[in-house]
Amino acid sequence: MVGRSAGILLHPTSLPGPHGVGELGPEARGFLDFLAETGQSLWQVLPLGPTGYGDSPYQCFSAFAGNPVLVSLQKLRDDGLLDDRDLKPGEDLPEREVDYGALLDFKRPLLARACAAFREGASPERLDAFEAFRSAQSAWLPDYALFAALKRANGGVPWYEWEAGLARRDPPSLDAARRDLATEVRGVELEQFLFFSQWAELRAAARDRGIRIMGDIPIFVSHDSADVWSRPELFHIAEDGRPSLQAGVPPDYFSATGQLWGNPLYRWDELARTGYAWWIDRFRAVLALVDLVRLDHFRGFEAFWEIPGGAPTAENGRWVKGPGAPFLDALRDSLGSLPMVVENLGLITPEVEALRQRFGFPGMAVLQFAFGDDSPDNDFLPHNFPREVVAYTATHDNDTLVGWWTGGVGESTRSPEDVEREHARALSYVGGDGSAIHWDFVRTLHVSVADTVIVPLQD
Repeated sequence: MVGRSAGILLHPTSLPGPHGVGELGPEARGFLDFLAETGQSLWQVLPLGPTGYGDSPYQCFSAFAGNPVLVSLQKLRDDGLLDDRDLKPGEDLPEREVDYGALLDFKRPLLARACAAFREGASPERLDAFEAFRSAQSAWLPDYALFAALKRANGGVPWYEWEAGLARRDPPSLDAARRDLATEVRGVELEQFLFFSQWAELRAAARDRGIRIMGDIPIFVSHDSADVWSRPELFHIAEDGRPSLQAGVPPDYFSATGQLWGNPLYRWDELARTGYAWWIDRFRAVLALVDLVRLDHFRGFEAFWEIPGGAPTAENGRWVKGPGAPFLDALRDSLGSLPMVVENLGLITPEVEALRQRFGFPGMAVLQFAFGDDSPDNDFLPHNFPREVVAYTATHDNDTLVGWWTGGVGESTRSPEDVEREHARALSYVGGDGSAIHWDFVRTLHVSVADTVIVPLQD
């Protein structure tokens, strides 16, 4: 981190706009203006990839691709790839939330129209830029484009339910698919070119305003992704294509049965044999888009919770040592200094903290977590903060502060009496009468010693 900084956590999908989802056009520029006008210097986003089942940015179809639903239709019109009538707001799209099913039905035909217009009428300079993009992204783009085209051709079912030759990536089957779906594959490549072009313009606008963008690298990738389909040897995948070992966390404060994420675990031995090349490529790709990153679930690099494939909950797992310092050394040796914040939340052991401190990565402190007990040594209490910390009111994983304050027990293991005591401790610490608890939390963090404070916009 550089100096003291304040910022906002807001995924681009939450920006306002007439087309059913936030986009990388005028509304995003307006948000950058808002950040600059209010003295903020950081914009934190969630992973920017194409979302899969459940529409979570932590379950993407690719760890490298961008999400085409973020492409600005207005910018496509300005570039001559759409016309004014294409910008008519989607009549069936809600204004205050994202209906992803309706959004895809509305936006995919418009993106296809823009890609067709590009193929038919792009200038030589733009065609050269597209070919340069394809060359620069050749490590992942061909596999992702074929994967996306095959998913659409197969009605969206997971890759491990495709015809066996395609699921196993038999060369004759892949060659036939490339021939049969050549137009669709090129369309996916063009969608990616449009996303990356618009994102580059937005990032340049952020730099012009003195705003740095913080991205996000999830520790795991989605089972139904181009990454697992194209590189199954890097993951614990059974013969039928399903995970033989899967990720999650054990039972805790939030869930009596733990969290079963379902992502296949990495074969860290195989990754180590290649010098962690896939991970290095992944970091390099994200750092080409953002100025610094939040590394998700850092404790999983020291030790991770291993759950048998097919287990119904996360209860019957075990802790297994992760790649640790050799992995982080390989990243640093290849990429130089790592502008990184690590998510050191959850069950954090002395070994996890020693690994973080060895590499000098700032951790996170979440004020919403500070009042579950009455210990004055709680690391999330601002009077215990080190300067080198990124402090949050809450994160994307939590309820909003107002929701937390008014929502009661929810799905946690707390009793109503626990909630009452927690709220009393919070009010005693941050002051106020609870009528504006979100502003009380925001104020408390901004007057702390933390070098960096980030507030979700919803707070």
